[in-house]
Amino acid sequence: MSMPAPLPPMSQPATAPVLRVRGLHKSFDRREVLRGIDWDVPAGRVIGLLGRNGAGKTTLLRCLLGLSPVDAGTVALFGEPMTEPGGERMHRIGFVPQTFDLFPWMKVRAYLDFTAAFYAGWNHALAARLLGDWQLDPKQKIGELSQGQRQKLAIVRAIAPGPDLLVLDEPVASLDPQARRAFMAELLELMQAPGKTVIFSTHITADLERADADITLLRDGAIRFTRPLGELRERMKRVVLARAEGWTQAPAVAGLLKATLKDREAQLLVEDPLTDSLRALAEREGASLRIEQPTLEDLFVELA
Repeated sequence: MSMPAPLPPMSQPATAPVLRVRGLHKSFDRREVLRGIDWDVPAGRVIGLLGRNGAGKTTLLRCLLGLSPVDAGTVALFGEPMTEPGGERMHRIGFVPQTFDLFPWMKVRAYLDFTAAFYAGWNHALAARLLGDWQLDPKQKIGELSQGQRQKLAIVRAIAPGPDLLVLDEPVASLDPQARRAFMAELLELMQAPGKTVIFSTHITADLERADADITLLRDGAIRFTRPLGELRERMKRVVLARAEGWTQAPAVAGLLKATLKDREAQLLVEDPLTDSLRALAEREGASLRIEQPTLEDLFVELA
């Protein structure tokens, strides 16, 4: 079955984006991972970056922050070209990587105090509260923490400066459900402040739904679309046509993005389905018709 056609990007806001990417290319060992990325990220939104394993999400995030050199293209943060990490704007950015393995000999409190010295806006009260709420011992060495505890510490370190842009690379993969819920509560609290922006790479679609995120799909090395979650829910439907003799090929339907033939059903992912036309098609083909609302996880599986 052919890959789904790209969806048109949503229109961009009139205000200058927090992040602007043009023509970004990145390769490893002659394998092109990012192929001419064009992407604008508006201020004041949570952006859920979705893509299959190996799609290049981590590479893209590291290139955006200047942590990995790009082969071609430009990245601008807060309206200024990103050539290397450093400078005032880095004080406005928080980053949670997939793994946190820095300074294993340092104690939790010493590490946070050391980090706080680099940020004029460090919120000591918030950091102390999160250590208590998340049961992190300030006197324990980082190297003695579990993976989940290190991830919690990385989140504290990223949130405490009150960043204008928070970049999260699978931040809750090592957290239990209770800790995940607590993290999402802190994230939503952060987003109440004007102009705060979050880019959130995750496979846990329920967290993106809780944050009412805009969804950006990275596939085949390019950004395929960015859509508000509400718009995806409203416009994307699963159309199921079933008949006794089944289907040898998918019926032609306006707005078709992907078709799957299964048992006696043709399951079609359709953008803006035309109900009257679908009913006429079902009657003509002697098939029953169901129109369903796919979950965000369903959409990710179908489109990624």
